[in-house]
Amino acid sequence: MGTPLDSREAQAEEVLDRLYEEYPDTTISLSYSNRLELLIAVMLSAQCTDERVNKVTAELFEKYDGPEEYANADQDELAEDINSITYYNNKAKYIRSACTDIVEKHDGEVPDTMSKLTDLAGVGRKTANVVLQHGHDIVEGIVVDTHVQRLSRRLGLTEEEYPERIEEDLMPVVPESDWQQFTHLFISHGRAVCDARNPDCDDCVLEDICPSSKLDHSVDLASAEQW
Repeated sequence: MGTPLDSREAQAEEVLDRLYEEYPDTTISLSYSNRLELLIAVMLSAQCTDERVNKVTAELFEKYDGPEEYANADQDELAEDINSITYYNNKAKYIRSACTDIVEKHDGEVPDTMSKLTDLAGVGRKTANVVLQHGHDIVEGIVVDTHVQRLSRRLGLTEEEYPERIEEDLMPVVPESDWQQFTHLFISHGRAVCDARNPDCDDCVLEDICPSSKLDHSVDLASAEQW
């Protein structure tokens, strides 16, 4: 049986309060100057670091200008241009296919709805959410990347395992006004403190409210009982 909704709401509120204070300026770390560049950067970022993506796109965005150029690009050449990115062959195919649809079906403009975005090759709900939020100022949901997936489970905000189920579970718990920043805060904290293999619980602002803390509080409890 899962944690009651009101308990998770209270936990989410406390987590957000502390993370806003810890990371007041957090935002998206991908570099882009328009909606198409944002879409391509997010597509490339799947299972790859934003730092690596930004290095690749610095040259990529200079070489290709507009969806037509990506759509008409040679597959092998485009793949070579992004070959330091994970799954670069598949991603090159997705970019060419998505840009072909953008040209042929959307008048050369990146779509502004979840359904039209997720109809593009290589675009799932996570990518679409990012593009909507940062490209169109439309917040329909919560972006669930690996950091959000890991931290939301560690913090007891969800027991779901898969991104779309986690998003569904978090949306009633996290205030809608915080949906966009929720992801950035969790990414910042995941990178700085709560990494996958060795979370630094000693230096975590959430340690005392985290059910997954590695720290032993038995001594504290024993001391408290003496009083």
